[in-house]
Amino acid sequence: MTQVPCSASELRTLFLFEKLADDQLAWLCERGHVEQMRPGPVYTEGDPAECFYVLIEGAVVMSARVGADDVEVLRTDQRGVYAGAWHAYLGDRVPQLYKNSLRVTELSRFFVLGAEDVAMMMREWFPMALHLLEGLFFGMQSTQQVVGQRERLLALGSLSAGLTHELNNPAAAAVRATAALRERVAGMRHKLGMIASGPYERPELESLVRLQEEAVERVAKAPTLSPMEATDREDTLGDWLDEREIGDAWDIAPIFVQAGFDVDWLEHVAASVPPSVLGGALRWLTYTVESEMLMREIEDSTSRISSLVTAAKQYSQMDRAPYQTVDIHELLDSTLIMLGRKIGDDVDIRRDYDRSLPPIPAYAAELNQVWTNLIDNAVSAMAHRGVLSVRTFADHDSLIVEIGDTGPGIPAEIQGRIFEPFFTTKAVGEGTGLGLDISWRIVVKKHHGDLRVESAPGNTRFQVRLPFVAPREVTLPG
Repeated sequence: MTQVPCSASELRTLFLFEKLADDQLAWLCERGHVEQMRPGPVYTEGDPAECFYVLIEGAVVMSARVGADDVEVLRTDQRGVYAGAWHAYLGDRVPQLYKNSLRVTELSRFFVLGAEDVAMMMREWFPMALHLLEGLFFGMQSTQQVVGQRERLLALGSLSAGLTHELNNPAAAAVRATAALRERVAGMRHKLGMIASGPYERPELESLVRLQEEAVERVAKAPTLSPMEATDREDTLGDWLDEREIGDAWDIAPIFVQAGFDVDWLEHVAASVPPSVLGGALRWLTYTVESEMLMREIEDSTSRISSLVTAAKQYSQMDRAPYQTVDIHELLDSTLIMLGRKIGDDVDIRRDYDRSLPPIPAYAAELNQVWTNLIDNAVSAMAHRGVLSVRTFADHDSLIVEIGDTGPGIPAEIQGRIFEPFFTTKAVGEGTGLGLDISWRIVVKKHHGDLRVESAPGNTRFQVRLPFVAPREVTLPG
């Protein structure tokens, strides 16, 4: 870098300074200076913002850090473009760091002013503009924070309502099954008393106990029948019971069909006990089968409740360190469970997981927020009807999570704006426009990854790229 004389008349030719008075231009030349720079870096993103640069002649390239890469955001030779410490007027209320990197591609000249002088100039020359800029900067920051919190609360409320509904169904089923089981057990006690006082011989009782055990085994292996198959089998078993004058034959037949019984097995029962006690034996088996099926229903219901609680705990990352090594598939599955009711029955969820992928270091709860935003947007885009695909795979040193939908797609003219704060394609009141912005900041800023989209009618795919290895500046706890 070489310092060269500063000319007030030359500064006036730049659009940034063309309206300044002579004494203001003289002040700039007195406090600042002109530097001639050869091709190379001017400053680097993340370093203390010490200087404000205005291009007099030459060409510059501005880049921003996205994950591990520097992405070019501007290339220009326009005189008067500026960069560097232009947030200095905000003082220590914001981190005074360079927000991007700047380099020159040919011999160039800059007017350079120190950050403290930039702040002084703004305060003394443009006090009203300074207040307007401060209000705009902090107002947008505050609005984004409040709306972001509101969006998270709305999402939490929606998830809570869905979880409550999901928990209520198996809980109610377990209560109903428990009440029915109590009645069946009472009936079995009554029937057991009749058997004890009835005309059963020891061999007959042994046969009845053996049939009971066989019936329980058949319940566990009962096939799943279509409605038509079940109806046909009920008719067949009902006729068989009617022919043997078994009371309540058409009430017993559906229970036996559900338990996996067929005519051959009923013939086996008839051959195992005397004809005089066949009716009592079949009713005893009915109580056995109903009790077994009710216990299975209770087990399924309570297992469902346990799974939902586990998913909720996984989703919220309760009692876990914010930054940890996680299995990305567990996070995706817990989010899909939590969003189950919101997704609905008309969406076909297709998982394509590469289970060989290793755990990765991540802020798990925040990644769950990313999955929530992407899945919710995908389902909304399809109007809750279509195919939702969730895919994971490796690409060099990164793990890729791809969320796809079969909706109408994102128009090409707005694809470049969808990650902007407050930009939304949803109807008024349905979206704040912060979901994708929040997701982008979580993935790019906190995880040093990347978030991109490819979209065409019937095939929209958001790809989240996460590094397998934690960045140097992040360390795992413990």
